[in-house]
Amino acid sequence: MSLVIAADRSGVGKTTITAAILASLQARPGVVQSFKVGPDYIDPMFHTVVTHRPCRNLDPILTSDHYIQKLFQTHTRQSDYALIEGVMGLFDGAIGQDGRGSTAHIARLLNLPIALVLDCSRLSDSIAALVHGYTSFDPQIQIAGVILNRVGSDRHLQSLKLALQPLSVRIVGVLQRQPSIHIPNRHLGLVPIEELEGTEGLLQQLATVGNCCFDWSVLLPLLATSASSRPQDVPPLPAPYISPQTRPHHSLQPSSAIRVAIARDVAFSFYYADNLDQLRQLGAELVYWSPINDKALPINIHGLYLGGGFPEMFAVELSQNLAVRQALKNVIQAGLPTYAECGGLMYLCESLQTLEGHSLPMVGVLPTNVKMTKRLTLGYRCAIATQDTPLLTAGTTVWGHEFHHSQLDHIAENPIYTLAANPSAATLPQMEGWHLYNLHASYLHLHWGHHPELPQRFLQQCQSFRHDMDGPENRTQHL
Repeated sequence: MSLVIAADRSGVGKTTITAAILASLQARPGVVQSFKVGPDYIDPMFHTVVTHRPCRNLDPILTSDHYIQKLFQTHTRQSDYALIEGVMGLFDGAIGQDGRGSTAHIARLLNLPIALVLDCSRLSDSIAALVHGYTSFDPQIQIAGVILNRVGSDRHLQSLKLALQPLSVRIVGVLQRQPSIHIPNRHLGLVPIEELEGTEGLLQQLATVGNCCFDWSVLLPLLATSASSRPQDVPPLPAPYISPQTRPHHSLQPSSAIRVAIARDVAFSFYYADNLDQLRQLGAELVYWSPINDKALPINIHGLYLGGGFPEMFAVELSQNLAVRQALKNVIQAGLPTYAECGGLMYLCESLQTLEGHSLPMVGVLPTNVKMTKRLTLGYRCAIATQDTPLLTAGTTVWGHEFHHSQLDHIAENPIYTLAANPSAATLPQMEGWHLYNLHASYLHLHWGHHPELPQRFLQQCQSFRHDMDGPENRTQHL
């Protein structure tokens, strides 16, 4: 069993409530596993800091229903408690997909109960109509209870209880306004927890809220997975993500593993845990480094993965690290297989114009400039590869997600993608992405779960690069 934390709309406090429940669970004996519905990166970072385990994204648009079921089964087998944070409102899915990708879709797919979070700050008796609608709208959905958030006073709580009484719905949590618990927002949502000060104090506050504001006699049985009742002498057998047919043709021994450099710091933190897992399971050694703090690239690398993040917030620090910018430009131009998503793409441009209007030099591999705008580009995209890249072969169709407040001053002469928000729509497709040297750079975020051939192809490119560079006449000190 597991529990889904859902809401009637965005902004009602799902992430804070989820983090409070996770913090309270973390203090108990047992392993806690969290999940997040949708393509979001930032909320899973909060989960991971609380549970000390990677949060797993459940996104059937980017992957598939089968993959979601398999992923959930694998990680709940290895845990004692599991909690899923929903996305937007309970029934809000991808545009034009008839609710596909919504929290309700995931709850139905996994046959799980839901705790519905409600912002009560401007509600009294009307809460009954709201809850009645959500509990009766879809007979396949099981609302196990409601969590009343931002309750103003004891008197306010009493009126809410009286209104809900005829519905026989359980109240599994009550949270009054918590002004001391504040997670700030900015242009792409919550500020990542790694950037916040006083993290330990925040986690302690969340645990306190979790301990005292929920009905654990109801929640705990819902959160407990089958792991808690399995015989301890029978170890769980996780389902493999990648079948033997999709593994590289040549076995990668630990002594000769392909080394993939992963840019990871406050500027670059958007990575799906499953993508990194797939690289490891295919035999790669992941080498983490910081484009902000490190003075050189890692040595003996055969590939590079530049994830998304907030380069616009740390453009000064990135620009000032001239040695790394120059080294990065040199190795990419030398043919190092490189995959860059969104923030990684921005970093590789000639310059980045910040939110304040300051233009700062970046790596300069891509002959274009990027600037921040007020316009938000957001949504799923169906993408068809127009050419071979280090990740894709021409004609491959994938679903990705865009989420950015920036734009380039011109597109590539030969873009790598034909994009459409909905393949059946009458709108004209767009062209996007850059392929230079052995670089794949795009605004599109990809989850590789449904396409294990993508990391396989990338590592094969890395393997070829290593083979070429291992020749005495080509061996260089900085690689």
